[in-house]
Amino acid sequence: MSLLVIGLSHRTAPVRLLEQTSLTEELAVKLLGDVAGSEFVSEAVAVATCNRLEIYAEVSKFHGALATVSELLAQYTGVSRDVLNRHFYVHYDDRAAWHLFTVACGLDSMVVGEPQILGQLRSALAVGQQVGTAGPVVNELVQQALRVGKRAHSETALDKAGQSLVTAALDLAVPTPEAAPARAVVVGAGSMSALAATTIARRYPQTALTIVNRSPERAERLAAAVDGTAAGFAELPAALATADLVVSCTGATELVLTADQFAAARADSRQPVTLVDLAMPRDLDPEIADLPGVRLLVDLERIAEAQKLAADTPDSPGRDSLAEVTRIVDAEVEAYRKLRAASSVAPTVTALRCMAAEVVAAELERFHGRTSGLDARTRGEVEHTVRRVVDKLLHEPTVRVKQLTVGDGGVTYAEALRELFNLDPRTAVAVSLAEGAGDGAATEGPDGAGAIGLEQR
Repeated sequence: MSLLVIGLSHRTAPVRLLEQTSLTEELAVKLLGDVAGSEFVSEAVAVATCNRLEIYAEVSKFHGALATVSELLAQYTGVSRDVLNRHFYVHYDDRAAWHLFTVACGLDSMVVGEPQILGQLRSALAVGQQVGTAGPVVNELVQQALRVGKRAHSETALDKAGQSLVTAALDLAVPTPEAAPARAVVVGAGSMSALAATTIARRYPQTALTIVNRSPERAERLAAAVDGTAAGFAELPAALATADLVVSCTGATELVLTADQFAAARADSRQPVTLVDLAMPRDLDPEIADLPGVRLLVDLERIAEAQKLAADTPDSPGRDSLAEVTRIVDAEVEAYRKLRAASSVAPTVTALRCMAAEVVAAELERFHGRTSGLDARTRGEVEHTVRRVVDKLLHEPTVRVKQLTVGDGGVTYAEALRELFNLDPRTAVAVSLAEGAGDGAATEGPDGAGAIGLEQR
């Protein structure tokens, strides 16, 4: 079994395509079920955000799984497989782990270092656990990625390398304090809109702020928190008529404002206006940027480009942090590789323990049949001695094979062990030679490597 990730993001696909591949939560859950239920996939989680759509899976065959998952993504997004293939990225095993760890740290985000991705990964794992598609392998992979992301933020100055999406957008929209807006409109009242409203209120305390939302109650709550004014969607044209800054971030699946609607709302205005579209799919018609009086339309692509240029600047405050985070990711991938390698040998070790337990049980049964006159105490001492001998003989090989497996070419040691003892790890079962008291149960040794566990307790 191996790890596979297939997906597309803002790095490989244009915004228009990302909008087309945006899935509702219900569709994402159905997609996940079909992926995990396919022939070559045993476990899977789906990371579906405004900037990426990715499937992480434990697979038995690379090409078979790749073809199946690609076809399912095409079916669920409604985008042809030929189009998707031009924008997909595919990573396998260690490279798949490296990609996820990079994503978790925010290095692959539109705004470098943004922490929101950790919550999105946590949610993706929770969904996989709820629907039963996130098994032990994928669960451990995502949990490790979350730990790597937290480590990157706590041990480096990664947060300084990038800014929140809202902060980056406002830096573009209002480049100088002198350009502070007199009247701003925030469309939407969700978490991102709330962050935009609070940031505007903090940065520009003199700005008159209007919150427009389909739900008047939510608009009123947010407006009260930022000392602004609430309005319903019917009042949006009036609010737009006098605004010099508009920030929109709703969960709508279609345009909230077309070019014609915006032009009509601004027909009598001569005040220049700047617009910020933080939604995916986008809220604002791109053609609005060409209308008279529109100074600038800031969208996610423009923000990403600005962030990339900032990160490439030699004196960027986060440049050293990015290098530190990269080193953390590389180290964590190596640790994860060793963990998977050690896990891969576990069935072989278990099979060896099973075989030894069966041999001991059979020989003791023969011994007891030939020595029926022995008293119980002597019989117990013989059993104890036999189990200890086998325990000691197998302890060192099972410890060493786990140690050697994590090195280069270590997999061959497990293969050699299977060949030498004619083992089939697929038939490994829990060792239990005694009923009730646990006699013969496999146990972990003090070093965590495991002992044969045949000695009577």
